[in-house]
Amino acid sequence: MNPTENKILGLQEAISTVEGWQSTGQKVVFTNGCFDIVHLGHIDYLEKARALGDRMVLGLNTDASVSRLKGPLRPVVNEYARARLMAALSFIDAVILFDEPTPSELIEAVKPDILVKGDDYTVENIAGAEFVLGRGGDVKTIALVQGYSTSKLIEKIKQGY
Repeated sequence: MNPTENKILGLQEAISTVEGWQSTGQKVVFTNGCFDIVHLGHIDYLEKARALGDRMVLGLNTDASVSRLKGPLRPVVNEYARARLMAALSFIDAVILFDEPTPSELIEAVKPDILVKGDDYTVENIAGAEFVLGRGGDVKTIALVQGYSTSKLIEKIKQGY
């Protein structure tokens, strides 16, 4: 198995891994998304999210959930490739695939200390925020780099080719 594959965890393995980190006093950050075609906006966001704690867990939408969210032509990159790519980033410690409409169930299972989303969300509409805050954790938003989105990138490619 490749080192990056070792960071792609099933739910039970993720729960015990996060519990182990937290038992040593490490703060665990959680974020989620599709990360279909990775661009500067993603990298900037994920680096800033990771800087808020000691460990970073990424909930990654499955192919089926990306299609439900973004339409039948998405994702462009399949879930295994997206998971490996995310796991290869040094600032991501674990990747967990999820198929539900929101990551709420995953967040409740993993119990992160800090929940992060981009500033296109408000704390009130972040899935799992109430749970994390109820456990004494933090919920943060991070300013997104303007001008970068996978949808815009796909549109630019379609127009240019």
